[in-house]
Amino acid sequence: MEIPIFTVDAFTNKPFEGNPAAVCLLQNELTQDLYQKIAAEMNLSETAFLQILNSTDDFHSGSRFGLRWFTPTNEVPLCGHATLASAAVLFYVKKNANATLVFETLSGELYARREGNRIVLDFPIYKPTVQDPNEVKELIESAAGEVAVQDVRYCAVTKKLLVRLPDTCDRSMLESLKPDPQSLMQSDSTGKVKGLILTLKGNPQGQPGYDFYSRYFAPWNGVSEDPVTGSAHTVLSSYWSEQLGKQKMLAFQCSRRGGELRLSVREDGRVDIAGEAVLVLQGKLTL
Repeated sequence: MEIPIFTVDAFTNKPFEGNPAAVCLLQNELTQDLYQKIAAEMNLSETAFLQILNSTDDFHSGSRFGLRWFTPTNEVPLCGHATLASAAVLFYVKKNANATLVFETLSGELYARREGNRIVLDFPIYKPTVQDPNEVKELIESAAGEVAVQDVRYCAVTKKLLVRLPDTCDRSMLESLKPDPQSLMQSDSTGKVKGLILTLKGNPQGQPGYDFYSRYFAPWNGVSEDPVTGSAHTVLSSYWSEQLGKQKMLAFQCSRRGGELRLSVREDGRVDIAGEAVLVLQGKLTL
C-alpha cells in the first residue's frame, strides 16, 4: 500500500519556520494502530489524516473530508496547524477549486477557505474561566519560575491552562523561559491539564503590531513545545478579545521557529484563524 504524504510548514510563508505538519491522503480508513505508528514515524507534533468520505469524490473536486490528528503518542481532538496544512495540500497541490472545504472531526465540522495568500480556518471558540493560582502553583512555578503571573485561566473543554505574564514583562522574557517537560507533568497535581499556554500582552502600536504573544507546551501529549498552535488560539482569542476589547487581532507565537496568526472573533461564537503555509516535502509512504 502506498499513501501520498506531504510536509507543510504552517503559519508561515518561509520554509523551516512556523509549525511543520505531515498530511496523509487516504482513500480508506486505517487501523488505529497504523495511524499511531505513522504519526510516530513522522515524529512531528501532529500528523493529519485526510480521508475521502464519498466514493464518487476525489481530492481535486471533493469539498468534504474526514480529518484526524495524531501526535507521536496519541490522537488529539483538535489541531489548528495540521488543519491549515491539510487545506494547503488540497488548495495548492490538488488544486481544489471549492470555495470552502469542510472537515468532519472529533471537534465537529471545521471549515477552511482561501483569502489571498492566506488560508482562513473557521474554528469553535473556547472561553477559559478563572483558575485559582494556588491549585496550580507548582505547575506555574515550573513554567514561569519566580515571575509573578498576572492572570490564570483554565478551559475545561480543551484542558488547556492559560498563564498570563505581567504587562511589565516583554517578549524577550517570554522567549527566555525554558520549562522542563518532565517537571511540567510532575508538577500538575490536578491531573486535568493537557496543555499549557504562556501568554503576554503585545504592542499593537508597534511594527508589525502584535496584540499578544504566546508559547505552548503539551508534554502530556508527547509534544514538549509546539511551534505554532491553532487550537491554543481558540482559547487565546476568547481571552484576549475580552481583555483588549477587540475582535480582530494579530498574534505571534514565540517559539524558536515562530509563527503569525490573524484572528477574528465572530458573534456566532466562532473564530477565524488565518495564516500562510508552505509545502516543503512530498512523497509516498510504502507500507
